[in-house]
Amino acid sequence: MIEIGDALVSFDVLQKKFCCNLHACKGACCVFGDAGAPLTIEEAGDLEDFLDDLSPYISAEGLLSILEQGSFVRDDDGEIVTPLINNKECAFTVFENGVAFCSIEKAFQAGAVPFNKPVSCHLYPIRIKAYENYEAVNYDVWNICNPARDEGNQKDIPVYLFVKDALIRKFGSEWFEQLDYAARNLDFKKYE
Repeated sequence: MIEIGDALVSFDVLQKKFCCNLHACKGACCVFGDAGAPLTIEEAGDLEDFLDDLSPYISAEGLLSILEQGSFVRDDDGEIVTPLINNKECAFTVFENGVAFCSIEKAFQAGAVPFNKPVSCHLYPIRIKAYENYEAVNYDVWNICNPARDEGNQKDIPVYLFVKDALIRKFGSEWFEQLDYAARNLDFKKYE
């Protein structure tokens, strides 16, 4: 691991390869899992405050789930997450030609809301766990993302570069520049 600011970053984030391949996975990360997408308190508030603006982008089933459960719920661990449709896909998931997309991201791209999809989704396959004095930045390996690993290896795209915009959104551009410098200059064999 490497320490940058108050974050401990796994070497896997710098070395492993990843690039989403929606044609292969069909956006499965929006559909499978044991809970909805993790949300910050601010994101939960935004979803509640901008629900009317998001509504045209949400599926009928998703909107019904949100109206029944709320814009956000608490999972079994007490974390704030998006609600699910029938304990399956995220309520903010929309399908186009059999591929799952995020209605929040679509609304953001259309200029309907001033915020993008949850940062936890934007960062994936990186997962961040907050501790008292630092945040752990780790690469999450999920079998539904095998096509993304294959694509990343073929295109030689490290995880951290695949999620560059999300890392800058989360930690800032100066932090990302330090991470990029470390990735390009560390002798990883030294740490094996």
